[in-house]
Amino acid sequence: MTESKEQRLAREIYDKVGGIGNVEKLIHCMTRVRMTIKDYSKVDMDGLKSVDGVLGVVEDDTLQVIVGPGIVNKVANIMVADAGVKLGEAFPDKPSDQTEQALTDRQMVEAKAAERKAQEKAKHNHNSRFKRLLKSIANIFVPLIPAFVGAGIIGGIAAIFDNLLTAKSISQDWQSIVTTLNIIKNGLFMYLVIYVGINSANEFGATPGLGGIIGAITMLPGMNPEAPLTNIFNSHELLAGQGGIIGVIFAVWVLSLVEKRLHKIIPNAVDIIITPTIALLVVGLFTIFIVMPVAGVVSNALVGSITWVLNVGGMFAGFILGLFFLPMVMFGLHQILTPIHIEMINSSGYTLLLPILAMAGAGQVGAAFALWVRCRKNKKITQLIKGALPVGILGIGEPLIYGVTLPLGRPFITACIGGGIGGAVIAGIGNIGSIAIGPSGIPLIPLIANGHWMGYVIGLVAGYIGGFIATYLFGVPKDIREETKID
Repeated sequence: MTESKEQRLAREIYDKVGGIGNVEKLIHCMTRVRMTIKDYSKVDMDGLKSVDGVLGVVEDDTLQVIVGPGIVNKVANIMVADAGVKLGEAFPDKPSDQTEQALTDRQMVEAKAAERKAQEKAKHNHNSRFKRLLKSIANIFVPLIPAFVGAGIIGGIAAIFDNLLTAKSISQDWQSIVTTLNIIKNGLFMYLVIYVGINSANEFGATPGLGGIIGAITMLPGMNPEAPLTNIFNSHELLAGQGGIIGVIFAVWVLSLVEKRLHKIIPNAVDIIITPTIALLVVGLFTIFIVMPVAGVVSNALVGSITWVLNVGGMFAGFILGLFFLPMVMFGLHQILTPIHIEMINSSGYTLLLPILAMAGAGQVGAAFALWVRCRKNKKITQLIKGALPVGILGIGEPLIYGVTLPLGRPFITACIGGGIGGAVIAGIGNIGSIAIGPSGIPLIPLIANGHWMGYVIGLVAGYIGGFIATYLFGVPKDIREETKID
């Protein structure tokens, strides 16, 4: 039977990371297979980067192999199926190859000790507190990205229909279609705190069902509007959703601490009854009367400060944000912005940050077009660009980053400049926000709030042009210019 491309990629990735036995856990995001590695000394990093179909490798708290959108979920599912587990589940502790199977008991003990030592070293090197925070945020929100994309675009289509038909007398059928689309969208956004609570519980080691309940508590279900509760300051009424997902994540983290402690002191015979009851009561009260009001103040201050920076900084702030977003993506720091986007959407209905940051991808696209023109005689570069450019236009920039601009050096810098130019234009026009997160590039157009999509398109074109001109004039490496003999 012929081996598919996805099967070959899965097999070769395993070969280069030391086999199935050297992987502890595996998940994926939109473009990356993310593996928790037991012993980094067994990983052939150069060999992994040279595998046909691997667009780049990122070494962080997990080993992230970039294979691109669409194919990543197929490769990841093949890899976990080969290990006999599901995505996110711990791999069985078994030998990775025949050599390890042949080890004697003593050798096996020594090998395991060496693995533990290497693992501790890897944790020391890679898992700073900030990186662990980024990892936790990624683990909570990455599984929700497809939901954000799908629900967001459906909501955007509903908004377009609504805007187009508002000025006209429309039939009940059309209004029913818009209402139905919004119901589908709200299946995510109305109950997002529950999903975040469940994912947070999985991340922190709490019971997922209890985490979902803590998230639901922040919606204050069942509260009598005529007799509302007051917060700890005894001066303001508690509001449903106060504190947002920031409060939910913190509350579920506290839940995990309480639950783990209770498991240690409650007798096994009554643990299943006593532990969830006490944990929900204690953490529920803590969430309602302490976490929600405090997190609400924090969330409002965070959103207010970002809005203030954009209003005061204007085009300069937009340029800086667009300029530095690509490096943030490269180092995985962009994950920290996800809760901020969601809080802005919760407070105002849209996030002003996302359209500005999306310009970083536009700069990449412009840079890729410039390289295609300047290096058209270089078949290797043009083939890479042809493969990565379509998904770059659709808002997935990692294939262009790791396959084209970053390896060449200078085009990555000029692509960042293009992103800064696009960001400056978006900020200069002002009040361009997205009603959901997930996509960028052209797919973000339907998500632009209040019918301001034309301003976003203008910024997108500015990012394309800025990245193209900066790369065409200054971004092509000298050795590539000499090789292609364009000058």
